[in-house]
Amino acid sequence: MDKNILICGVGGQGTVLASKLTASAAMLEGNTVHSAETIGMAQRGGSVTSHIRIGDKAFSPLIPDGLADLIMAFEPAEAVRNLKYLKKGGTVIVNKKAVKPVTESLLDTGYDGSKMIAFLKDNNIKTYVLDADELCSSLGSVKFFNIALLGVAVATGDLGLKKESLENEIKTKVKEKFVQINLKAFETGYKLGQELCF
Repeated sequence: MDKNILICGVGGQGTVLASKLTASAAMLEGNTVHSAETIGMAQRGGSVTSHIRIGDKAFSPLIPDGLADLIMAFEPAEAVRNLKYLKKGGTVIVNKKAVKPVTESLLDTGYDGSKMIAFLKDNNIKTYVLDADELCSSLGSVKFFNIALLGVAVATGDLGLKKESLENEIKTKVKEKFVQINLKAFETGYKLGQELCF
């Protein structure tokens, strides 16, 4: 399999964990994997971008512009910010809930992410828009959105990995006391992804 996946969000949303689970699941399936994170003041809500390149055609960890098959975005502005990486015909799976930057609280620009979602749709980009609050309502916290998003991406087929591979990596890479809730988050996302395909 040859696939380029970009995961983006802001600090604290679990971007790096989602990236590591994806990369290790791909390796479990026998693929060559290169990955890298670019983190800007992540703990303070800065941008976090993870590049995952699967297959023998990738010779470096960073995805060149226009070659990403899939962008998984935990925040709408981050999806638009990283669109240069998406290939023609690629897919974006994005959370519609905005994370307002510090500048928003100072300037009150009214940023709520809706214009970013509209931009994706207006440019005929294959886009699945998710509501993190709604998706995670049964989980007790939106902190599990990163794992639920992986479930969606597996079910739609855009991630290109087997459900069992991700479940295995959750069981082995996540702290034991959080394994069951993360498996539930993954299954919740997987079920939604199946619904989105019909």
